[in-house]
Amino acid sequence: MNKQSTTCMVPQSHFQAGNVDFDAIKQKQRAVWSSGDYAIIGATLQIVGETLAEALDLRAGEAVLDVAAGNGNASLAAARRFARVTSTDYVPQLLEKGAVRAKAEGFDIRFQDEDAEALSFPDGAFDAVMSTFGAMFAPNQVQVARELMRVVRKGGRIGMANWTPEGFLGELLRLIAGYVPPPPGTQSPLLWGTEPKIVELFGSQAADIQCVRRYFQFRYLSAGHWIDVFTRYYGPLHKACAALEQDRRVQLLADIEALLSRMNVGGPDSLVVPGEYLEVVIAKH
Repeated sequence: MNKQSTTCMVPQSHFQAGNVDFDAIKQKQRAVWSSGDYAIIGATLQIVGETLAEALDLRAGEAVLDVAAGNGNASLAAARRFARVTSTDYVPQLLEKGAVRAKAEGFDIRFQDEDAEALSFPDGAFDAVMSTFGAMFAPNQVQVARELMRVVRKGGRIGMANWTPEGFLGELLRLIAGYVPPPPGTQSPLLWGTEPKIVELFGSQAADIQCVRRYFQFRYLSAGHWIDVFTRYYGPLHKACAALEQDRRVQLLADIEALLSRMNVGGPDSLVVPGEYLEVVIAKH
């Protein structure tokens, strides 16, 4: 797949959040991401963290914050470039998995329980802030953007990898939402995978915004293998299957199998599904 790059123009308007109980939503989300074992899925996405670290042009010695880090893909990528890394998430089990990985590779990474909407760090504390498929799921999108921008220094960078609405994960998440609807009043996390939303959230404080569409290849033995792994370990699908009656669960999995088969480019003997995501690099004024 070819990548497409765009330079986002900077407007002045911002989205205003409505009257939504974000704390209650986050409690439910924490339960979702604590279910299964996302670290099994997350580790397969390591290449995305490496690619983002290069896009951010991370330098040795820089202070880097990984927000909604999961089990630490971007954190490890930054540490491999000799940055001083703080890895954060609101699911302690995932931070523990990240700490095991860091210890195994000999990296000195600080792991800290943090809410992406209310980071405890001072203004301008970091040279660069990263998030791979993490911060995009926080319910208060405006507040998350404010926090990411607040904790990065003037002239610093923010880097994100966000699933797009048009890509495989976009279709998968919409499919799941058709069976288990999201909380009312919330905006789709897939908006983070669109250039206009990125500009809307960050534009007024950005000197430059670069958006590049990239692809992560989901590589599995078959559609059945993918379904087995994701129903066991991927929180949103794991929880959805647990919440559904058997006939609805069977139908959901049949729909997912059809989606996988339609998007498979690996031929009849394997599964290779391109997952489009938006790589975002923001330079702060």
